[in-house]
Amino acid sequence: MEIEANQFSNKDITVTYDPCKCILSGICAKELSEVFSNSIIPWVNLDNTETKRIIEQVKRCPSGALNYFKNSSMQAS
Repeated sequence: MEIEANQFSNKDITVTYDPCKCILSGICAKELSEVFSNSIIPWVNLDNTETKRIIEQVKRCPSGALNYFKNSSMQAS
């Protein structure tokens, strides 16, 4: 897994995190704790589950702080 400031990538997607938008609801960590963590650094590990599950969870982010794009096409979703 490749990590840049506020970007986390696996072979399929890159998840971006905007801390200015985050409302700290914790939904990501509660619903997909194998990827998102409140207590481990790095707090996002995209290698721990299928990409489809990560995308579904990112789409449930209530603040829009989490987003993703597919690495092959580089189009935001």
